[in-house]
Amino acid sequence: MREVRKPFLVSILFNLIVTCFLVETLHTSFVNGGEGFSGDYSKLSGIIIPGYASTQLRAWSILDCPYSPLDFNPLDSVWLDTTKLLSAVNCWLKCMLLDPYNQTDHPECKSRPDSGLSAITEIDPGYITGPLSSVWKEWVKWCIQFGVEANAILAAPYDWRLSASMLEERDLYFHKLKLTFETALRLRGGPSLVFAHSLGNNVFRYFLEWLKLEIAPKKYVQWLDDHIHAYFAVGAPLLGSSQTVKGALSGETFGLPVSEGTVRLLFNSFGSSVWMMPFSKYCRTDNVYWKHFFEGRGTGNHKYHCDDMEYRFNYSGWPTNIVNIEIPSTRGIDAYPSITEVAQQNVSSRECGLPTQLSFSAREVSDGTLFRAIKEYDPDTEKLLYQLEKLYHDDAVLNPLTPWDRPPLKNIFCIYGIDSKTEVGYYFAPSGKPYPDNWIITDIVYENEGALFSRSGNLVNGNPGASSGDETVPYNSLSWCKTWLGSKVNITRAPQSEHDGSDVQVDLNVEHHHNADIVPNMTRDPRVKYITYYEDSESLPGRRTAIWEVDKASHRNIVRSPVLMRELWLQMWHDIHPDAKSKFVTKAKRGPLRNEDCYWDYGKARCAWPEHCEYRYIFGDVHLGQSCRLKSSSADLLLHYL
Repeated sequence: MREVRKPFLVSILFNLIVTCFLVETLHTSFVNGGEGFSGDYSKLSGIIIPGYASTQLRAWSILDCPYSPLDFNPLDSVWLDTTKLLSAVNCWLKCMLLDPYNQTDHPECKSRPDSGLSAITEIDPGYITGPLSSVWKEWVKWCIQFGVEANAILAAPYDWRLSASMLEERDLYFHKLKLTFETALRLRGGPSLVFAHSLGNNVFRYFLEWLKLEIAPKKYVQWLDDHIHAYFAVGAPLLGSSQTVKGALSGETFGLPVSEGTVRLLFNSFGSSVWMMPFSKYCRTDNVYWKHFFEGRGTGNHKYHCDDMEYRFNYSGWPTNIVNIEIPSTRGIDAYPSITEVAQQNVSSRECGLPTQLSFSAREVSDGTLFRAIKEYDPDTEKLLYQLEKLYHDDAVLNPLTPWDRPPLKNIFCIYGIDSKTEVGYYFAPSGKPYPDNWIITDIVYENEGALFSRSGNLVNGNPGASSGDETVPYNSLSWCKTWLGSKVNITRAPQSEHDGSDVQVDLNVEHHHNADIVPNMTRDPRVKYITYYEDSESLPGRRTAIWEVDKASHRNIVRSPVLMRELWLQMWHDIHPDAKSKFVTKAKRGPLRNEDCYWDYGKARCAWPEHCEYRYIFGDVHLGQSCRLKSSSADLLLHYL
């Protein structure tokens, strides 16, 4: 039989799709409730909004670095160039640091975000560093393999060091993002799919609020319907992340070859460092949208208030207190002695001034109570307090440190990892070292699969959730989007790997209470990783909401997960096909879609999934699995998912 390669199959497949569109109807619309745009597959676009530290920054200055052969010249990579970070760290810091008050660049060096897809695919390109810093590269590769056109994938990189208001003030970022959506519609003829990861979801939320002040109220929802078909929120820190506090007080290196104190100085100079602070789910601000019309734009000082639940229950809706900190017995500059001074200090005199331990909830972190309490012991808190008030609580468009209600978009898919060991609380104490290393973490509280425990393994009292987070963002923050579901929810649990449907569990019309978590009454095999789908297409006419919980998917790697990319692709395929019979893509089975999905079954001495895969050796294959490829007769694979 003549060999037919995958690109040829894909080309045939998509030509068939377009032909079906033209033959069956001149007006093709989405089957799901009739909402959508008129047109075919070629009209879709994808706009990617990357997360924190996921956009390349390039130098926009000439900086001579003494005692180093490497200087910074215009367009040189700054974030991230590990070579210059290791050999000229002081110069590198000048190009990265911002003034904590006005968010301006260092006088000797400035950096700006790169543009295009190359700005978000690999942060530090290179033979060794490239794969380690790859973010959206695999995502783009999947799109290319399935025949998506080059002009259909658009990146929206941004300077992730800035707060939302400064992104607009300095770079006109949200004006440019609006123009990106309008250009995609004009170029492709249809709405866009929004893919946002981590902090990118916070950026997109701010964009939606900013847009309310740019578009007439009667045209706002129509603009969204015309320009955005679906929003995929991946790893969204909807109530913030505990690790942000860790970075603010002791530093979080994320594997960079620099000290925690240096990273702390860098982190606290960024206005965005406060953007992901944990906050209470019970506290909100006034409706800024209506204040714009009745009081004028830019009034600031929006009233921040909490309901009774905040004071009736502990921890602000979080599993435990975010910070437990020992206050030094001395104040001011004496609180940061040198190591020599500590060694020479009399032991008995230290015992006279015992430290005091204070605890702070998520609300007390986000409203500045924590930083005001330690202001006399830590010089960085003055900067953080200024940023909290000026850049967030007094923001004229939105206070991002408040819970997010479901945005008025047609289709929302909230996707995140669960059941990983995740930090939710910290114990800090004075280290005896000078600033910025003046705090040390004495203990960490983790959540893991529905329990809280300390670093030493002891159980901790608190309010653990039904599951745990994704190693970076706690479960209660990730799962806040479950509050966007309606009163009746369909739940499906299926294995992540390819399966024949024998281990799929379905529970229809499960009752869901407003602003509450929803936990499936389903079994699980401890040897199997699952995806649990929560789907609602009835509570809001013409709108769909879906939550995907992916077992053991980490925050930083979820956008590279083949399982996630497969599910996204199948859902998109389902949405654009005129013969789709259900609101969501079926979960009944999952088979191979690409040659890479075929593998050798050593137990049966053949390629797995023999109905879809066959052994076909091509010169250069180095193992049996590599020679397992899709059959030439499998061009209709995707039709099984309608």
